[in-house]
Amino acid sequence: MSLLDNLNPPQLAAVTLEPRHALVLAGAGSGKTRVLTTRMAWLIQTGQVSPHGLMAVTFTNKAAREMLTRMTSMLPINTRGMWIGTFHGLCNRMLRAHHRDAGLPQTFQILDTADQLSSIKRMLKGAGIDDEKFPPRQVQQFINGSKEEGLRHTDVEANDNFNRQLVELYGMYDAQCQREGVVDFSELLLRSYELLSRNAPIREHYQHRFRHILVDEFQDTNRLQYRWLKLLAGGGGAVFAVGDDDQSIYAFRGANVGNMAEFERDFAADQVIRLEQNYRSYGHILDAANMLIRNNSGRLGKNLWTDRGHGEPIRVYEAMSDQQEAQWVVEEIRSLVNDGRLRSQIAILYRSNAQSRVLEHALFSAQVPYKVYGGLRFFERQEIKHALAYLRLMENPHEDTAWMRVVNFPTRGIGARTLEQQADIARTHAISLYSAVGHVAGRGGNNLAQFASLVDRMRFETQNLPLHEIVEHVIEASGLIAHYQTEKEGTERIENLRELVNAAAAFASEDGYAADDAGALATTLPETGQVLPSPLAAFLSHAALEAGDNQASLGQDAVQLMTVHAAKGLEFEAVFISGMEEGLFPHENSILEPAGLEEERRLMYVAITRARERLYMSFSQTRMLHGQTRYHMRSRFLTEVPEESLKWLTPKMGLAKGMDTAPAWGRSSAWIDSESADGVSMGRSRGKDVHGYVGAAETYSSRRTAQAGVEVNGKTFMVGQSVAHPRFGEGVIVHLQGAGQDAQVQINFSGSGTKTLALGVAKLDPI
Repeated sequence: MSLLDNLNPPQLAAVTLEPRHALVLAGAGSGKTRVLTTRMAWLIQTGQVSPHGLMAVTFTNKAAREMLTRMTSMLPINTRGMWIGTFHGLCNRMLRAHHRDAGLPQTFQILDTADQLSSIKRMLKGAGIDDEKFPPRQVQQFINGSKEEGLRHTDVEANDNFNRQLVELYGMYDAQCQREGVVDFSELLLRSYELLSRNAPIREHYQHRFRHILVDEFQDTNRLQYRWLKLLAGGGGAVFAVGDDDQSIYAFRGANVGNMAEFERDFAADQVIRLEQNYRSYGHILDAANMLIRNNSGRLGKNLWTDRGHGEPIRVYEAMSDQQEAQWVVEEIRSLVNDGRLRSQIAILYRSNAQSRVLEHALFSAQVPYKVYGGLRFFERQEIKHALAYLRLMENPHEDTAWMRVVNFPTRGIGARTLEQQADIARTHAISLYSAVGHVAGRGGNNLAQFASLVDRMRFETQNLPLHEIVEHVIEASGLIAHYQTEKEGTERIENLRELVNAAAAFASEDGYAADDAGALATTLPETGQVLPSPLAAFLSHAALEAGDNQASLGQDAVQLMTVHAAKGLEFEAVFISGMEEGLFPHENSILEPAGLEEERRLMYVAITRARERLYMSFSQTRMLHGQTRYHMRSRFLTEVPEESLKWLTPKMGLAKGMDTAPAWGRSSAWIDSESADGVSMGRSRGKDVHGYVGAAETYSSRRTAQAGVEVNGKTFMVGQSVAHPRFGEGVIVHLQGAGQDAQVQINFSGSGTKTLALGVAKLDPI
């Protein structure tokens, strides 16, 4: 059987291209890995290059192993010694071979990310530098970011004292690593680039050796990786770059989508081959992806197509709340499984990790096995376990396990020797670590006493607060929020901590605790004398059980949960894209900048093209935020896909005549449960339409409502208006939603924060 059998014309053109620089635009599901490996096999089989005369660069070890496996299945060759691997792996190999020229010891060691951070902490401590002013993670990010731009500390421009100090720390860190004979991941690439650029004989050796350089996922390269490739190809080697600018979603890691356009210019790559036939998805899915991505500017351009037919339309569901959205997802999954689909072929995608909590809870409650792909389940995440440890100390300060987890997190200058002394005292006197604090002398004892005082103070300050406010207070007062604000990727951890507040509010609601029940108090039933745990104790038990139960065992058929970023490169028979709301997807941090919005759209493109047969999109009118119900408009991305490819599972109305162009919401028989006295919306939907779906209450765009106002019970309410409430006092209307007796309003009260009220029952008076 020929290597070229069963290739479509563009694939054949790419595989058999004459030795020259080429850019292959490989759409999702178009067979790019097959093209890459077949190209390598064809070059070797036809005698154009020896197995050791080509280099293939990937972004993951898994992709490199797959290439080697496919190569051996195509040709009877020994692939041992071939230069196929990741950027870091190939640079490590080069530095090992030329360690003297690179200024490294032969046995240099590689620091992973955690080891690098430990090294930086040790350096700061040794230099007597305040790690609160210069957080180790921030220093680490500065160093790695500089290296990925190809800059040594002597090359970095600093325009203020703080950045000048960071540059000095970069220099100190470099000197420490050189002294110890270690390199970090970023150093591997930078040192290799410097080796090639400064040593002409070595550079010319590799330029002559590698006449063919093949690069996978070219859209994910950063600036330094691109410059490294240019050096290697500078002697006349042909670069075969395969990528998809529409799937460039790693800007936060330094990926530069502009490298693809620069490649055309810098390498004079007049040969651009487009792989557009998709072998994964049906037509409706591809039509949605194509129309969506056309809204991005500066694309190199391609249009996915398939000969499989249109398939089923994309199902769209509008929920009243995030809990209802999650419940609907679970019901649809059950239906899919009943129809014979494997759970492992069903994926739930979300934009933010924090979204998984509601989905996990729904799956847990329904006893549906699931796995969080590429990450941890919500209650297993580091920041959540830290927060729960603080909450456990609030409930019981004598719990030693919780004490040890957070006594020095965030760091408080409590060292291992102090903790050993405290543990010895506790053992000797058979008391808890908390009780042993007063017996520890010196500076360490003072720091322990300050931590114990923090725990006591938080307990006192929250003793009369409802559960979700206890959680909110603790994640702030403990220093967790402030700590993660210093991390490059701390935003996601902070989102998870905020979601823990929502989890507490939802738990209190589901388990029948009143909104203002004090979380720190246990209660006794007068009829039976039974002591009920406090809301906080009950919530902690719930968190422990949910973390420990419903774990999918190895090899068990389980639903796959993951962020869209984690889903890249994967495919499933059925895919759910949840949380299709403005501010969530696209994310609020991205929508204000054109480049950020375009990256979000590429992320949505990736999400859509993960589905083979069936695709679902869902969004919610209300979502819990910081323990309160907030209202959202559906994502603009839903308006950027062809209407003929969609099947709305909930009623959908067009825009009324005269309204602005913001998306309108559908109408149905669902309503919102409210406190009868105050009209505070709890976001619980009750009604169902004849199809069994809870529909969406009619709402209007905020701009339309703000202009016209809402009239209820003879009173007119408008955004910006001052109002008075008998319980909450005076406040200002910040948002209006709906019409007539169904209208809802968000008011910022000066004394009690933002509340969402149902105007039909709330006792509001305009001021």
